[in-house]
Amino acid sequence: MQRKHIIFKGWVQGVGFRYRARHAADHYGVTGWVRNEPDGSVSMEIQGTQEQIDNVIIAIERGSFVRIENMDVKAIPPVESERRFRTY
Repeated sequence: MQRKHIIFKGWVQGVGFRYRARHAADHYGVTGWVRNEPDGSVSMEIQGTQEQIDNVIIAIERGSFVRIENMDVKAIPPVESERRFRTY
């Protein structure tokens, strides 16, 4: 189990990014959260196996209008008590 903090930049707000993230997270069984940031980026903390995390990101990228130009990824400690994925 691993947890990542990811900042997505590009066409990531107003294009269904958080909706797709939540749907994919539920489908692949990961926990964490996603939120829009004032600078136009989207922040996400996501917890699961590397395969689950990769699958969620791939599903988000398949969005019709989503264009991820950059991802800043950092490994952070897992949150063992977390049970679901939230959208803010």
